[in-house]
Amino acid sequence: MKRPIAMIAGTGHAVPKRVFQNSEFASIGIDTSDEWIQERTGIKQRHLAGEGENLTTLSTEAAKAAMARAGVTAAELDAIIVGTASPDHLLPSSAVEVQAALGATRAAAFDVGAACSGWLYSSQVAEGLMAAGSAETVLVIGAEVLSRIVNWKDRNTCVLFGDGAGATVLKRSTKHRGFLSSYMRSDGTLAQLLDRPRGGAADPLTPEIVASGEHFIRMQGREVFKNAVRSMADACDRALDGAKLSGNDIDLLIPHQANIRIIEATAKHANIAMDKVYVNVDRFGNTSAASIPIALSEAIATGRVTEGKTVMFVAFGAGFTWGSMIHRF
Repeated sequence: MKRPIAMIAGTGHAVPKRVFQNSEFASIGIDTSDEWIQERTGIKQRHLAGEGENLTTLSTEAAKAAMARAGVTAAELDAIIVGTASPDHLLPSSAVEVQAALGATRAAAFDVGAACSGWLYSSQVAEGLMAAGSAETVLVIGAEVLSRIVNWKDRNTCVLFGDGAGATVLKRSTKHRGFLSSYMRSDGTLAQLLDRPRGGAADPLTPEIVASGEHFIRMQGREVFKNAVRSMADACDRALDGAKLSGNDIDLLIPHQANIRIIEATAKHANIAMDKVYVNVDRFGNTSAASIPIALSEAIATGRVTEGKTVMFVAFGAGFTWGSMIHRF
């Protein structure tokens, strides 16, 4: 087991005010039902960004809460990293917009694009900056406003996603608290299974592309499900091996909140009982990069994570990307 370098010193999250129930899909012409969605995904509702709410506002609110809990001011931040697949703008990065909103004038700021694995990837990048001596205090945010890039006519995707932001402040480890192991991998050969096929620099937006809806998220659900289960199982194994722990040593598993079936399969593989798994996909849907930090923020606020607890995080996302970390609080 490696000596921890970085630890989570504070958490916070923010979600839009509007709650969109499964029963509301019928009102927008989607042929589905609450029963159908819950049976296949475990989702009951999700939060959707409204007027005046965007990735920057949600990220800033979550960041301020995390910084307050960590006892850190904007002037103390050495870096701000935002994991997202739905930035407010393609240029500049979301992180610099959050930096400006916080007044963190001395922080380096940049985004990480790893979709649902974004917070895990960003946390490992932050840990690397700290190991290199380039940073002592890093704000890591996972945030998404997916409601603005999903096709609201596509039942296979629009029922899944929600909006929100989760933030963590990472500081140098003390008293053996911190990340005990980390792992991340990707497979770009499967990118077409979950992507936004058109609208980027290779195929810029035109009226025809907008009319076709090819600039929205596209997903081949069955193939994504199979790869997610396999990859998250692999990530659990790697994290446990790296920390020289077993599933019995984990006090709480916080997986990416994509689908209750994937969560259950991951817990079963890791030999972790479901009463030791944090689940909030029913209330928030799939918030991609925001899902793990939102869940962690809730788990700490409700007393599920306290000092001395060992928590495993695991995620899978478009790319494909996947990863895991184990943290002792």
